[in-house]
Amino acid sequence: MVSTAETVIGWTLVIVGIPLMPLPGPGTLVIVAGVALLARRYNWARRVLRPLGQHAVEAARYGVATRLRIAWSCFGVVWVIGLAVLWWINPVIGSREILGVTIGPRLPLGGRATGIGLLVSALVAGALLAYSIVRWRGDDPQSHDYSS
Repeated sequence: MVSTAETVIGWTLVIVGIPLMPLPGPGTLVIVAGVALLARRYNWARRVLRPLGQHAVEAARYGVATRLRIAWSCFGVVWVIGLAVLWWINPVIGSREILGVTIGPRLPLGGRATGIGLLVSALVAGALLAYSIVRWRGDDPQSHDYSS
């Protein structure tokens, strides 16, 4: 029963994560979470998850190797929080035509749902940044090969 529930939840997360990829939201994390659940039961999912985990650790170590990278990451989190607030309040921006496409009088996909998606993305990014700082900031950045 538990493995069936894990399989259903895993596939649901993968399917829900696919449309979240181009939209504001944590699509990649949702897909990886789904594959992680599926990896408990399927060998193909374990094979997909293993290199993802290795690359994620390398990227996290690289991202917190210097104070400048940490500062830029913090700026990115604050920037996305600002965008979340802006999209949530959905102000009138006037109508503009860009490349033959009319945008306005409000933000594209503006509203509470997009604001919440952006806010969740920023909070997850902030939490992952904090975790990476605590977990890998003490590592010697010269001892890792980031070229691959």
